[in-house]
Amino acid sequence: MIARWRWIVGRVTKRLWFRATLFSVLGVITALLAVVFKGYIPASLSTSVGADAVDKILGIIASSMLAVTTFSLSTMVTAYGAASSGVTPRATTLVMEDATTQNALATFIGSFLFSLVGIIALSTGVYGNQGRVLLFAVTLAVIVVIVYTLLRWIDHLSKLGRVGETIDRVEHATVSALKGRIEWPCLGALPYPASTPDALIEVSAKEVGYVQHIDIQSLQDIAEQAQVSIYVHVVPGSFVGLGEPLVCVDSPNGEGVDEDIQTRIRAVFAVGIRRTFEHDPRFGLAVLSEIASRALSPAVNDPGTAIDVIGRGVRAFSWLGSPSSRDEAQASECQRVYVHGLELEDMFDDFFSPIARDGALLVEVGVRLLKGLGSLVRLNPAYFSTVAACHAQLLIARAAHAGILTCDLTRLQVIAQEQGLNDAHAARRA
Repeated sequence: MIARWRWIVGRVTKRLWFRATLFSVLGVITALLAVVFKGYIPASLSTSVGADAVDKILGIIASSMLAVTTFSLSTMVTAYGAASSGVTPRATTLVMEDATTQNALATFIGSFLFSLVGIIALSTGVYGNQGRVLLFAVTLAVIVVIVYTLLRWIDHLSKLGRVGETIDRVEHATVSALKGRIEWPCLGALPYPASTPDALIEVSAKEVGYVQHIDIQSLQDIAEQAQVSIYVHVVPGSFVGLGEPLVCVDSPNGEGVDEDIQTRIRAVFAVGIRRTFEHDPRFGLAVLSEIASRALSPAVNDPGTAIDVIGRGVRAFSWLGSPSSRDEAQASECQRVYVHGLELEDMFDDFFSPIARDGALLVEVGVRLLKGLGSLVRLNPAYFSTVAACHAQLLIARAAHAGILTCDLTRLQVIAQEQGLNDAHAARRA
């Protein structure tokens, strides 16, 4: 269950409330440290700090940080709305997990609580003259942190929620997930075999939603303890309903799978109401495609953004086809668990098909798609040529059906030929 807990901790630390709480506690502790260590301050230093110097500074910090926090929260909400309406609601999660925004808000809240606790402690007289000197020094350090955070926050506000910045985040999340699957093609398990034993026992889902995480190591531990083989039917991103199989268990001794083992198997699957980017590269590709489709809609009419997204998608696929990336694949650690790998055809359908459909009337989009497919074929012909040729022919067929000009259609056909995308077998499949 270590991998499961690591995933849960990773999800929690990306929440805004976690950092805000952490910085708030740190601010309170910092304000109270002067009470603990005031005995180490020489009494002669207490005369160099005015009696009301710290009070005034803390009062300024408290009032200003409350105003800055309120302003930052409203700005953050506006950025979320801009990302949702201008790009896609699926990308809002990445904007909400922005570390710079969370650190800025957490710093402002922590500074506010630091000053508030300091004012209260000063009013009760617990600091004394020596503690007041130490509090003054700590306050100066807090001011330096606040100024640095404000400067970073001002620079970050110019990009927060913008279309290009949000697309950058989606691309980064997609590439990170792809790199993870390149390193562990089957999530650390063995590839799902072409044929499976006949007598398999299904373990069905008790929840409805998307699979967000699978703890493969825990499945391996269960399989070793029960002396069984486990065939996993779903991967992160799969939608499961009540009664649908999560895994099938092959018991060599012919015995069934008791309820305790089934409960333990279900516990390794994290099922949520929405897909996540971490272990689901197909979701990232689908979100990129959705951004391009929105840009191609008549309401937005921004083919430039669609062309930009095509380049990002091709860059993401390049990681899959790069010969060096294949060397990064790790050997399977779990010898009793079998998991489906990524299918290139499915990922091409997730990314290229929607853009080709929605941009069928725009020759510049078609040209960019064909050149992107051609670059992938040149990168790794054995891996990309068949599926790329199939999508090229589908693109030309969609353009012809949409009623594109004959000269533009001819131009697309010539470019497809120049890019080596006229595979006859692929054309028949199209």
